[in-house]
Amino acid sequence: MKILVAVKRVVDYNVKVRAKADGSGVETANVKMSMNPFDEIAIEEAVRLQEAGKAKEIVAVSLGVAACQDTLRTALAMGADRGILVETDVELQPLAVAKLLKAVVDQEQPDLIILGKQAIDDDANQTGQMLAALLGWAQGTFASRIEIGAGEINVTREVDGGLETIAIKLPAVVTSDLRLNEPRFVKLPNIMKAKKKPLAVLKPAELGVDVAPRLVTLKVQEPPKRQAGIKVDTVAILVDKLRNEAHVI
Repeated sequence: MKILVAVKRVVDYNVKVRAKADGSGVETANVKMSMNPFDEIAIEEAVRLQEAGKAKEIVAVSLGVAACQDTLRTALAMGADRGILVETDVELQPLAVAKLLKAVVDQEQPDLIILGKQAIDDDANQTGQMLAALLGWAQGTFASRIEIGAGEINVTREVDGGLETIAIKLPAVVTSDLRLNEPRFVKLPNIMKAKKKPLAVLKPAELGVDVAPRLVTLKVQEPPKRQAGIKVDTVAILVDKLRNEAHVI
């Protein structure tokens, strides 16, 4: 079985995100970037399936600027066999990402696609579902457990009421949730080995996909700073302030 995993380069989760001074977007200059945490979980799950003898090859795919090669090298160091970068300077939106991934899938013909359920930069939670729809494949979203069977896969999903287990036929698209696994620490020897693993670079035009943005960001601004709270002596004063100052009751 071949597994394809999509990974995204995002601002590191430990970094405080700041808006640009002109409000045109989020500041990324001289900011630490890393792999989207949910995509790390997706890579880890693919590697575990390979170690269990359920998969023969893992292909990591990233979309974006040339610096995304660093993210792919991290995926290769974690255990992916080879990488594919679809290089573009255009800011990619979920539908464009899904279309590019579909074009890569048409070339690679994987049996299983694993993605993070969402990226921590836009929190869109759309790409996996869009990709499954474009491919016409079954999908299992918010996976906290994956079990491979004969021609099908059992996915335990995290839903509002608890857990739901579904059986879907392969090929399929699965999006990973936080509790699917804990990604391994990447050791230095694996980082060195990853430099020798194959990494192909493609352009959206080669895949026949138009990645022009459909939405335009008008302005990005940080939320107002939270004001300090105050103490009141009685409930009556509290109610008065909530009614006449905060206007919440």
